[in-house]
Amino acid sequence: MPDTRPRRTFAVISHPDAGKSTLTEALALHARVITEAGAVHGKGDRRATVSDWMAMEKARGISITSAALQFVYDGHVINLVDTPGHSDFSEDTYRVLSAVDSAVMLVDAGKGLEPQTLKLFRVCALRGIPVITVINKWDRPGLSPLGLMDDIEKQIKLRPTPLTWPVGEAGDFRGVLDRRTGEFIKYTRTAGGATRAPEVRMDADDVEEADRLPWSEAVDGHELLQLDDYDHDQERFLAGETTPVMFASALQNFGVAQLLDLLLDLAPSPSPTEGIDGSIRKVEDDFSAFVFKVQSGMNSAHRDRLAYARVVSGSFERGMVVTHGTTGRPFATKFAQAMFGREATSVETAEPGDIIGLVNAGSLRVGDTMYVGDPIAYPPVPSFAPEHFKTCSAADISKFKQFRKGIEQLDQEGVVQVLRSDLRGDQSPVLAAVGPLQFEVVEDRMKNEFNSPIRLSSLPYSAARLTDAAGADELRGVRNTEVLQRSDGTYLALFVDKWTAGYVGREHPGVMLEELPAGGS
Repeated sequence: MPDTRPRRTFAVISHPDAGKSTLTEALALHARVITEAGAVHGKGDRRATVSDWMAMEKARGISITSAALQFVYDGHVINLVDTPGHSDFSEDTYRVLSAVDSAVMLVDAGKGLEPQTLKLFRVCALRGIPVITVINKWDRPGLSPLGLMDDIEKQIKLRPTPLTWPVGEAGDFRGVLDRRTGEFIKYTRTAGGATRAPEVRMDADDVEEADRLPWSEAVDGHELLQLDDYDHDQERFLAGETTPVMFASALQNFGVAQLLDLLLDLAPSPSPTEGIDGSIRKVEDDFSAFVFKVQSGMNSAHRDRLAYARVVSGSFERGMVVTHGTTGRPFATKFAQAMFGREATSVETAEPGDIIGLVNAGSLRVGDTMYVGDPIAYPPVPSFAPEHFKTCSAADISKFKQFRKGIEQLDQEGVVQVLRSDLRGDQSPVLAAVGPLQFEVVEDRMKNEFNSPIRLSSLPYSAARLTDAAGADELRGVRNTEVLQRSDGTYLALFVDKWTAGYVGREHPGVMLEELPAGGS
């Protein structure tokens, strides 16, 4: 039978180090799907979070790849995706944003709006994704709450509508004023924030003497917001005109329960989706889904390869035969899984909004569509303009087979863009990246996952433009220029800098040279 429980599918996004993975753990903790948070920040006792499973993620304490977690909370099925914060991995984040219905944006209370925060807000606006803002790390010294609201409105052009207001200034976090009920939600710290933080709801008359002054200041802030009409309006939120705001400390598990409840109350459910040809797929129509991520190496004991797909319409049943939109051929979904970080369990059914993992689906690529009944193709996920280029070769020529397989796999996952030409041959492809950290991921995974250490050599290029076969012919031999081809058939013209790209364009007006979307910070 179809699972009729409502779905909430959202991404957690932010600038690096704002606390995304810690919040992901805290949400799972409050939903009671884990008993202790994985991020314990005490000295000498730091463990990797559930969603950070790669060796580099554990070593550096940052998210390098997105991770999906599915769990049940209060009669709802939650599909949560933790994303990389670093701009070098922004392509992965953008892919995730194509597969969710809303986003939770974390803002560091001490740093305010940072470059990647601003960029991600703009991306959500372009995609029509409603954003809930969480002012995180309120347990540490930081900026004033009213100042943060002013920055959001001025820099992002979204009207902030706080649903909670902090009791106690940044660094002295007592709890929050629930602006919808007028209650004081008082928090109590736990050891290292590793377990659910106890909280007590009380009316204004029951606030203890020790909390009276910060409570009074919070009430003043609440009343000021009311006078200036900073109250939540659901229609304006869904239209992308406002952003509900909450104050929290993910590390201390303060405010996490309120965020979960808020997502159930306000975040949108799956809705009809438009295809490339303008046709609309309603959630109750025949099954369709699209692949937004491919990942391998999640289980060191197996050569697994997982395609993450967002169910757009209809009911999925494991083993059903669907049409692969790219090839038009039938595709059997025998091995389907529900994901919880790197852990997976077999799934028999899935509904619109769910994220499923299809195991060893070798023919699936990022952006591919699967469907039953009438054909449908969903808008592709854009590739960003790379700004860093290196040639790649096998350090041990006897392991060339592993080298070729590893590079092909990383290309399919979108870890880097792999470029080739007849001149360079297959033994020394060019790796193109948005940011240099992507090369470190390639080196690490080629060595530890594919058992083929590599050598990387920098190239002098820093700008790329889209071109075509005719452009490749005309630009052959042009100084400080090289044209290579991606595995999807796209031609990229590489230039030493943007000035050279402009000059070549003026000197060859008949050549197609289009800019790609910028992905860096």
